[in-house]
Amino acid sequence: MQGKREVMWPRLIANKILRRRLGGNNFVADFPDNTETLLEIPSSHHQSSSPKRDFSTQKYKVFVSTWNVGGIAPTEDLNMEDLLNTQSNPCDIYVLGFQEVVALNAGNVLGSENSRVSMKWNSLIRTALNKKASPSDKRQDANKIELQKVYPVKDDSLIESNAPRDYRCIISKQMVGVLVSVWVRSDLHRYIRHPSVSCVGCGIMGCLGNKGSVSVRFYLHETSFCFVCGHLASGEKEGDEKHRNSNAAEILSRTSFPRGPSLDLPRKVLDHDRVILLGDLNYRISLSEATTRSLVEKGEWDVLLENDQLKTELTEGHVFDGWLEGVIKFRPTYKYFPNSDVYYGCVQGRKGEKRRTPAWCDRILWFGQGLKQNQYSRGESKLSDHRPVWAVFTTEVDVLRTSKGFDSCYCLSHRL
Repeated sequence: MQGKREVMWPRLIANKILRRRLGGNNFVADFPDNTETLLEIPSSHHQSSSPKRDFSTQKYKVFVSTWNVGGIAPTEDLNMEDLLNTQSNPCDIYVLGFQEVVALNAGNVLGSENSRVSMKWNSLIRTALNKKASPSDKRQDANKIELQKVYPVKDDSLIESNAPRDYRCIISKQMVGVLVSVWVRSDLHRYIRHPSVSCVGCGIMGCLGNKGSVSVRFYLHETSFCFVCGHLASGEKEGDEKHRNSNAAEILSRTSFPRGPSLDLPRKVLDHDRVILLGDLNYRISLSEATTRSLVEKGEWDVLLENDQLKTELTEGHVFDGWLEGVIKFRPTYKYFPNSDVYYGCVQGRKGEKRRTPAWCDRILWFGQGLKQNQYSRGESKLSDHRPVWAVFTTEVDVLRTSKGFDSCYCLSHRL
């Protein structure tokens, strides 16, 4: 019994610290929660006396990225446009997840939240997303419009190029080193409802925030979205993947959102209509370091992926049962010497420096119907020892119509 108390007391203290620091449902946004302002729009989650209610389906593009920045604060001149690719491939929603935005030392894990770092990242994101089109881009758009008048054709790229490129943050939440920032086209903001966050710490003592997740939830029109940004247990010893599986199970079981005033909103991750997981999941390659490096140099991705721990655990049903991942056709994203294209261990390092086998630590998965992944790739920023990973999805969204023909989307969203 004495031994049990010795284990429980640190856990109880840690839980109190964690609950205080995670701050419940608070988050940063450009606008307050506008749920109340949308009550005049009928919702499928609140019964209406209207005799006729039907839905249309709208498609949107969603950009998702994950990046472990290794505790390195971004410089003022960091170019986020290379990652976001807003000029050539604009999307409607941008979800950016970061890990280790601060160093995972005791002061940051147990101390007060350092919001200055998240503010700096959000400032860089805002600048990149809202960069105005260049004069040459505007001339090209004008030429397309004139050509369309003479030779009218259905060209979705025309609509995309002229869509508003003004984005606003609807949710930004940090837990120790994990940061999630969600941005939408400003004309879509009025259709965002019930934004919420849920933080799960599963690091030191199983509950501190050096490892864990920040999850965000919101509705776009009548469809619920949940994005889970995770940072799972590290380590490349045999059996370490079991710790990562345990972290993943904890995150899915402990993540919980408010049910709303009518108790009809989705509470758990998998209760949502569209679910995407992003993060430094830390799964490694189950081959020797020498073999892995040799295969990486030859670009033998298929052989490496046959031994990828996450692929194996997914196939065997040990974790993320029913989740999907796109085809990986890019180099392993970890671990690089900062400011270089050289993996750790490929050159003579400092005495006592740990060697790290290349791996696809940084991943994006999704669950359920209504999502189609169009792209899955990585960025090439050399800021940290990880490369960012990004994906673009097309998603279907239910839009409510009324008997008077009122369409809650007002045709503001462009079709893909």
